[in-house]
Amino acid sequence: MPTPPHRSPAARPRPRPPVRRRKPRWAARAVTTLSVVILASAGIGHGVISSLDADIARVDPFKDMKNRPRAGHGMNVLLVGTDGRDKITEAERQKYRLGGAPCHCTDTIMIVHISEDRERASVVSLPRDSYAMTPPHTDQTSGEKHHGHPVKLNAAYAEGGPNLTVRTVENMTHVKIDHYLEVDFTSFMKTVDVVGGVKICTVDPLKDSYTGLDLPAGTHTLRGGEALQYVRSRHIDGAADLGRMKRQQRFMAALIDRATSSGILLNPMKFRDITRAVLGSVRADKGFGTDELLDLGRAMRNFSPSSSEFTTVPIGQMGYAVKGVGSTLKWDSAKADRLFQALRDDKPLAAHKPRSKAVRVAVAPQQIRVQVENGTAVSGLGKRVDSQLAATGFRTTRQPVTSANRTVKRTIVAYDPRWDRSAKSLAAALPGSELRAVKGQGAVLKVIAGADFEQVRKVRAEDPYQGEFGVVTGDEVGCV
Repeated sequence: MPTPPHRSPAARPRPRPPVRRRKPRWAARAVTTLSVVILASAGIGHGVISSLDADIARVDPFKDMKNRPRAGHGMNVLLVGTDGRDKITEAERQKYRLGGAPCHCTDTIMIVHISEDRERASVVSLPRDSYAMTPPHTDQTSGEKHHGHPVKLNAAYAEGGPNLTVRTVENMTHVKIDHYLEVDFTSFMKTVDVVGGVKICTVDPLKDSYTGLDLPAGTHTLRGGEALQYVRSRHIDGAADLGRMKRQQRFMAALIDRATSSGILLNPMKFRDITRAVLGSVRADKGFGTDELLDLGRAMRNFSPSSSEFTTVPIGQMGYAVKGVGSTLKWDSAKADRLFQALRDDKPLAAHKPRSKAVRVAVAPQQIRVQVENGTAVSGLGKRVDSQLAATGFRTTRQPVTSANRTVKRTIVAYDPRWDRSAKSLAAALPGSELRAVKGQGAVLKVIAGADFEQVRKVRAEDPYQGEFGVVTGDEVGCV
């Protein structure tokens, strides 16, 4: 018996980006910067925006750095998300399972590349468990000198803060980092609440006992705490941290959509609330200031979800064991080199495709075998349904049959319960159809075309990540 299909991101002197850190954290930061961008392009005064500088905590991640990569075109921002939760209440800690004292470490690291023409943002997630080699460095507190040694990428922050994190990332990618942004749990939660929540959709139920995330399949508007659970969850399936990064990218795209399409950021009062919520917990390099924000804002008036693209650095080996470090993720050096060269050359990571109007489903049509029956007296109906399903990608028999029952009013999708996800994907292509479980039917699903049949709706597999680098644009991961 076949296995069920369902089992199984130099021009002018670097303006500063509108991005936020940490997966979720970049998301929150994205809202802030995008708010500034939109307001700036809308003509809101310099005075309103200049007050932001005083709210941002400053760090110097580039102190004493030498032999850095050559600057490319466009701007590169390193977004780092920490587990800071000092301003979160005890009730929130318990409700959202945030644990006790934070470790002051980072589990989200991204490079956000803003193109020279300011029309594209390319976001590259760097897995926290990536195998990394720190450069030789001196502890900025104790003065102790350290030789370069292997670590998991997120350990660079714990060992040497922003400075060692930037140096390690530059050594690994050969991409010059122009700016540094760091966000924590508090600013993320507040930002999501201030924008009124963010809409995400999922084909499958999402449940993680570690974070408390429990979402049924469907569309949901997540508020701050729930959004934090969504972007932190890594125990939903076997994909672990890689799956979490994709969900974070989806959330970022949805957040950008919310910020740019709702008009809320054009409201000065709402903008003030958002910036206050975010900037109180953000840390950035000293070069990220008002003039850069305004310059970027004027250039990015038409920025939208389709202007953004997301990917994760290609992984060559999972579970790469390193003595004294543990199990790490080793990058695919050849693909990673091409990816980071594209950033240095300011090239798109993937050609943008118009957003598909197809409904997302859990199982790709190409994995689903279908036998069509004509359940009516309408001549040729079975053949029409079979042809349309095949054109959408379903593996039909191409030999529709006539049902013994010629009075079927509502189209039926009959399926073996073991192939329930395949059945739901097929039913999505047949609006209004009835799902009917038939034990022992086997791997081939059956469609009994009824009198209500009008046409097959296009569907596509839920995961839109394609191409050499697995890139997806922001509008492709938003809710349809």
